[in-house]
Amino acid sequence: MTKAFPKNFLWGGAIAANQAEGAYNEDGRGLVATDVTTGGSVKEPRYMTYIDKDGKPGKVPTMGHNGKIPEGAKYAVLDTEHYPNHVAVDFYHRYKEDIKLFAEMGYSIFRLSISWARIFPNGDDKEPNQAGLDFYRSVFEECRKYNIEPLVSIWHFDTPLGLEEKYGGWKNRKVIDYYVRYCEVIFNEYKDLVKYWLTFNEINNTTMFLDMFGAKARDEDYQEGYQILHHQFVASAKTVQIGHAINPDFMIGNMICGITFYPGTCDPADILANEHKWQSGIYYCGDVQVKGAYGTYAKRLWKEHNVTLDITEEDLEDLKRGTVDMYTFSYYMSNNVTTHTGVEEVSGNFSTGAKNPYLTYSDWGWAHDPMGLQYYL
Repeated sequence: MTKAFPKNFLWGGAIAANQAEGAYNEDGRGLVATDVTTGGSVKEPRYMTYIDKDGKPGKVPTMGHNGKIPEGAKYAVLDTEHYPNHVAVDFYHRYKEDIKLFAEMGYSIFRLSISWARIFPNGDDKEPNQAGLDFYRSVFEECRKYNIEPLVSIWHFDTPLGLEEKYGGWKNRKVIDYYVRYCEVIFNEYKDLVKYWLTFNEINNTTMFLDMFGAKARDEDYQEGYQILHHQFVASAKTVQIGHAINPDFMIGNMICGITFYPGTCDPADILANEHKWQSGIYYCGDVQVKGAYGTYAKRLWKEHNVTLDITEEDLEDLKRGTVDMYTFSYYMSNNVTTHTGVEEVSGNFSTGAKNPYLTYSDWGWAHDPMGLQYYL
C-alpha cells in the first residue's frame, strides 16, 4: 500500500460568499440571513436583527442561519449593530490578488460559493442580475489563469431573504423551483469554467442542530426541519439531473458536516445511542443523496417526533434519478454520545456530549482528534 498521494490529487482551501466577499449591498445583490446577523464571541451569541410590526428594532439569538424573528417582523440592518460579513475580507474587490496568493501557496483547487442573492437578488426575480453573473465569471477565469480548479457550493446558508419573507423559505415547496432555476442559470453560464459543484453545504446541519437542542426542540421543530430537508433533497436531485443534461462532464456532489461520534462507554445503551446519532446526524442526508432513497431507519426517526412528511411519488422518482456523483464532507472534531448522567460535558461552539478523556480541546470546545477523520472515512 502506497502512502503517496496520486499526482492528480487536488490540494486547496475554501471560503464562502457570505463569510468572505463583503460588498453585501453592491451591484444589485439582495440580502441574505448573514447580512442581518451580528458578530459574536465565545461568551456572546450572534443575533439576527429585525424591525417588528410596530417599527421597533429587535434581535434574537441565532446560530447564524436558524434564527426565528417574531411574527410580522421584517429582517433589517440596524445602525447600532456590527455585521462582520458586510466587509469580511473584501474578496469581492480583492479576489484577483487573493487568487494569485492561492496560486503561490500551491492550490490546485479552490472551493467557494456563489451568493444566490447576487444572481437573483430576491430569489424570484424574472431575470438574473448581470453584474452578479459577470463577477463570478471573472473569478472563475482568474482561477483558470493559475490552473486552479473551482469547486462551487451552490447554496451556503444564503437563501435570499426575499424568499424567506415572501414564502417562508425552504418550508415552502415553491422554493424548490426557484432554486432549480437559479442552478440552471449558473450551470449554463459557467459550463465551460466549472466542473465540480456541490448542491447544499452541510445539509445535515438541520438534524444536527435539532439533536443538539435535545429536549428544547419540539416535535413541531422536527416536523419543520425534516420537511425543509425533504424539499432540499428534491431540489438537489432535480439540480443533478439538469446539470448532467447541460454538461455530462459535471461532477455534482453533496456536502455533509462530518462529525465523528463515539460511544461514551461500552454500555450497550451507549453503543445503540451512538448508532442512532450517526443515523440522524450523518447517514440520513448522505443516504438520500447518494443512494436515492430514505434509509430504513428514517421511519423510526420520524415516528420519534410525530413527523409526517409531504412526499409525492414524483419526489421519490426524482430522488432516484438525481443521485450525486461524489460524497464530500467537512471534518472539525469528534463528539461522545452517552446515556449516562453526571459526566463532565463539553461546552463550546456546536460541540456537545460527554468530554473525551483521551483528547484535548480547543478554546472553542472542539476536540483535537485527527484520528477521528480516519474513523469517519
